[in-house]
Amino acid sequence: MSGIDEIEEWTRAQRRVIDLVRDLPPELSELTVPSCPDWTVRDLLSHMVGLGADVVRGDEPDDHNEEWTDRQVRARRDHDVAALVAEWESLTGPLRDWMAAHNTRPLGDVIIHEQDLRGALREPGGQHTPGLYAVMDTFLGRFAGAVGDRAPIALVGDGRRWVSAGDEAGAAVVVRAPDFELARALVTRRSAAQLRAWTERGDVEPYLDAFALLGPLPGTDLTES
Repeated sequence: MSGIDEIEEWTRAQRRVIDLVRDLPPELSELTVPSCPDWTVRDLLSHMVGLGADVVRGDEPDDHNEEWTDRQVRARRDHDVAALVAEWESLTGPLRDWMAAHNTRPLGDVIIHEQDLRGALREPGGQHTPGLYAVMDTFLGRFAGAVGDRAPIALVGDGRRWVSAGDEAGAAVVVRAPDFELARALVTRRSAAQLRAWTERGDVEPYLDAFALLGPLPGTDLTES
């Protein structure tokens, strides 16, 4: 993804998530995750742990399909947060070794879902980490592919500036928001209404499908602040 140490960034993100959930009261672990509305906090954590276990075992489909992720949740249906944390901590070394030997794709999952959990628990944090920017850059590449040969669109953050072709001055559409908000939009965690509100030039409507990189856009506004 980038020139940073992505295995260390994965490890830091894992630690942030563990610190976030380790002492959760049971009722908070059963909160629905707004960005993953079919799952509770505990369900999402089950997926994050299960993904690590499956990757280390060599069971990882290219598309991370729904059947695969749901199986991870079902297999841990009776596990409380403490048991999930213990399993995940036991996987830290093996997954670091796997990433060193293969690739750092698991970084995207932990960075994206850390923020999903924070949104559910209303505990902001981790919004400007090197790992988040690495994932943002990966999804900018995917967004560019989805935009294709449409008229240029510019995404203008408070640090990161990107245009699909040419320069910002010539872009037909300009979407301006803080880097973190754009990063979340690129992983399909912002609604069409939010994207429209950030558009300061042109019409973002013909580009909304390009933001749907991980499924349909959310039907309601999402935030982690």
